[in-house]
Amino acid sequence: MSWLVTGGAGYIGAHVIRALDGAGMSPVVVDSLSSGVRGFVPDHIPLLELSILQRDELARAMLRHRVRGVIHLAGYKYAGESVRYPLHAFEQNVTGTATLLQAMADAGVERIVFSSSAAVYGTPREELVTERTPTSPQSPYGQSKLVAEWLISDQAVAAGIAHTSLRYFNVVGSGDRHLYDASVHNLFPLIFRALDAGERPTIFGTDYDTADGTCVRDYVHVADLALAHVAAARRLERGEPVEPVYNLGSGQGVSVREIMQAVAEVTGRRFEPRLAARRPGDPARIVADGSLAARDLDWRMRHSLDQMVASAYQAAPNGE
Repeated sequence: MSWLVTGGAGYIGAHVIRALDGAGMSPVVVDSLSSGVRGFVPDHIPLLELSILQRDELARAMLRHRVRGVIHLAGYKYAGESVRYPLHAFEQNVTGTATLLQAMADAGVERIVFSSSAAVYGTPREELVTERTPTSPQSPYGQSKLVAEWLISDQAVAAGIAHTSLRYFNVVGSGDRHLYDASVHNLFPLIFRALDAGERPTIFGTDYDTADGTCVRDYVHVADLALAHVAAARRLERGEPVEPVYNLGSGQGVSVREIMQAVAEVTGRRFEPRLAARRPGDPARIVADGSLAARDLDWRMRHSLDQMVASAYQAAPNGE
């Protein structure tokens, strides 16, 4: 029996499959490798090069590998870019999730942990976002993630599947120096690539209603996030109660300017950031209360901000 991980060759997925493997939960990876990295998947873990839009192939894979649950991480994850490409965001995140649910029904798989996002909240008024905070996404990406949550909830009513959705905040760091965030849009790799190119990293937006005018985010370490997936899958496996959604956040906000300062201090590479206009779809502040996840999923911050920065910087390709 195994757990199928969609998007398991991605930055987050690669950490999740290692955590599952370490817990003896036999991961199987489905990834189209459109953004995933084949080398992120250890040789002993099956890697099926499939899109989540391939219903029949997914169902056959679930039956062949005796899948008992799915951790669904595959999708289009760029809030700013989704403003330019909303149809693509909805195809990948909504149609893709619907197709995956259909394949699960075909194969009789009844458990799913969904990779959702803080983007479903938009720009909340609360200083600390809880799972009861109203959802008001401000980008097609956030909208598509929320619709995917609805699809899963509706299918749970219709087909009796057990499920939970994990709403991520800003995921950074590395649990293995060979696993790195290759995104062309995320803050840490943007900073590192600029420094490696001899350029000044860019702050997008300095006129937000925050203490220093830059966006405030809730940063969590990817290895801590991976452990929460294992805990959620375990609870579903055992038939233990779970909440429909959990926030995976630290409760502490850090501004983009503060991140830049931390990078300079940890790496010893001093720089003055370049200032640019805001990017579309970026809320001013979003910080989460992770109390429910702490109660049920052993969710806690095992890494400091400096450790997050150091582990991310030491990971390849920066570390090689």
